[in-house]
Amino acid sequence: MKKIMLSNVEPEFNADSDSLAKVISTRLGLLPRKKGANNNMHKILLELYERMKNSTREKMPENSIMTVEEMATLVNITKQTMYEYLDRWLTIEIIIKVSFVGRDSKIIRGYRLNGSTLEDAFTKVKAIINNNIKETEKYIIELQKQLKNEKIRNTIARKKENQF
Repeated sequence: MKKIMLSNVEPEFNADSDSLAKVISTRLGLLPRKKGANNNMHKILLELYERMKNSTREKMPENSIMTVEEMATLVNITKQTMYEYLDRWLTIEIIIKVSFVGRDSKIIRGYRLNGSTLEDAFTKVKAIINNNIKETEKYIIELQKQLKNEKIRNTIARKKENQF
């Protein structure tokens, strides 16, 4: 089961880009949940944005890709731990997995921002969250129907028992 865990952390007054990235990463559930864990995951968001910006400017899409090794090194964790965190990023679709044939015919595999800007990527995240909410709404409507029907069945069953 994939979890989407949102929080409502607020930025401090006059927050810089690093602080805002941390707030956004926290609000989207991308930071570690264990107390005392490495909390530099927001740096990946910043790096992916810079890479996407540069790759667009240079017209070299392969430059937007970040490997798992690069991510792990950037935030000072093991590659295996990074793979565990990547699931959260992929679940909300803020990043996507890509393979690209570079200019030297070498295949590059990694991850990139799921849009040309942070706003584009967030639009996709919003769609995932909204779809989850809509699906939950369907379940709530179904639950109400079920509760009503079960109550009616129980009332009918009790009436039949009392007749005998």
